[in-house]
Amino acid sequence: MDAVFLSIDCGSSESYTDENGIEWTRDDAYIQNGDNKTVAYPSLVPYPMSTMRVFSTRKKNCYSIKVDEGERVLVRASFYYGNYDRKNSPPVFDLQFDGNFWTTVNTSLRSYDVLSYEAIYVVKRNFTSICAAQTKPGQLPFISAIEVRSLGINMYSQVPSNLALHLIQRAALGANQTIIRYPDDAYDRTWNGAYGFGLSEVASQALSINITTNNSPPTAVLKNAVVSASTSHIIILFTDLPAKPIPVYIATYFSEVLLLNPTQKRSFQLCIDDKPFSDPIIPPFASASEAYVTNRIASASNSFTLQATSDSTLPPLVNAMEIYTVSNPLTNGTNVKDVEGLAVLQSGLKVLQEWSGDPCLPSPYTWDWVQCSFDLIPRITALNLSGYSLSGSLRDFSSMDSLQTIDLSDNSFSGNIPEFLGTLPNLTLLNLAGNRFNGTIPTKLSSNKQLKLVVTGNCLNGMSCPHQSPPPLPKEAPSPSSPTDTENKTPPTTPFPFQNEAPPTPSSTRTETEAEAEAPPVVFQRPSFTGNSDSMITNKLAMILGAIIQFSLVLAVLSKKL
Repeated sequence: MDAVFLSIDCGSSESYTDENGIEWTRDDAYIQNGDNKTVAYPSLVPYPMSTMRVFSTRKKNCYSIKVDEGERVLVRASFYYGNYDRKNSPPVFDLQFDGNFWTTVNTSLRSYDVLSYEAIYVVKRNFTSICAAQTKPGQLPFISAIEVRSLGINMYSQVPSNLALHLIQRAALGANQTIIRYPDDAYDRTWNGAYGFGLSEVASQALSINITTNNSPPTAVLKNAVVSASTSHIIILFTDLPAKPIPVYIATYFSEVLLLNPTQKRSFQLCIDDKPFSDPIIPPFASASEAYVTNRIASASNSFTLQATSDSTLPPLVNAMEIYTVSNPLTNGTNVKDVEGLAVLQSGLKVLQEWSGDPCLPSPYTWDWVQCSFDLIPRITALNLSGYSLSGSLRDFSSMDSLQTIDLSDNSFSGNIPEFLGTLPNLTLLNLAGNRFNGTIPTKLSSNKQLKLVVTGNCLNGMSCPHQSPPPLPKEAPSPSSPTDTENKTPPTTPFPFQNEAPPTPSSTRTETEAEAEAPPVVFQRPSFTGNSDSMITNKLAMILGAIIQFSLVLAVLSKKL
């Protein structure tokens, strides 16, 4: 699979290319639930922020995006409330990825600003899922934009693959641009131009800069730097770390801006709380070097500085830096056998395709119709699909071998009862009541003394097949191009600078909120007539004769009165 460079404009009715040359696509290929909405004043915000997808049902709603297994990706999710519902009530909800808690999105704190959150992590399956989960009654989650970028194989490899990085800030120090991003950065990282108190901005004398470092910072952020006034002055790196100690990852980038003569030397060290942390750093001219802080717990109370070494004739400098918090170990997700089995089940039942993302994690945000074990790698133990308006035949999901309960009652499944149901080793309850199954019960089911099997109300051999009216039609996912909720867009005339918001410190306690129940629509249908043509003609003649007799009786009564 080719590298992923995907920009999704959630709730948009069309695809387009912005002034940065970034192609934005509508979102209906990545999600099948939710409603498209438009903000109150779309002309006042960056173009992709003018629409969003809002979720009024389900515990969580997930975008599913194909990515190569084992690939490291940068994912940016953006939110702009914009009073789309005219209620002046910005919501609070959770953001998740691949079964992991990401952050709490609190749009009430900055309801008129774009909130953008960025994470870097290694994908453990052949897709990644970005989910919005409702945590408070009446506060509906939404997403305005999702961006996914494949990263180089060595980028951010100083961080173990089972940990995620959550961006706090990314700064291009001394840059003469407010925002540096694609196409200047091939990976579309957003670098904010920044300066420092008592520091001088210096442009590089190098005509070109050769970059061979692991994290591949763009040339644009190395063309400028900030320097302190003298070797006795330090550079303080403002980290914006939270007050609570947390694991951090800091990457700093250096490129000499001057072509030094033999008598000049620039040498300095990265210090934490005034104690040397790194070896002496000597920035190369027309090239770049990196220094990292990894495996470190830090907070706002810790100081990060650059201090000249004793043999340096020039003050310290810095070109750019990135600051992240580091997550707890990432989940491996629900057992792959269950995920594959669910995919087979869903592939034949369109109603169930509205559910995506990890089916069990994070708890308690399981899919509405599954039950899961509490193992480190959860197993699915029950399918509760009674009354889901499902029809057709069942595809083989026998890989879900931890299933104990399957409830498919009150649907419209037809055909023979599948043989594979008898191969599930842990199954103790199979409820097939109220369907249209025919034929015989498979021997492996009928002879299983540990299994409670319910098949009433079907069309099996020896049964009287009950009359069954057509089931209610399942509720269709809203059309992304609904004219009532989404305005037509035209290509933007300004770049799309997202503001980078420091993610709140993750909380281990989540609040479960049940999704609102959906009432299926009522379907009215004309009665159908069956039978051969002779009986239909006989019925019509009888109706005509009955009408003639009735008319004759009326005439007789009238003649007597006259």
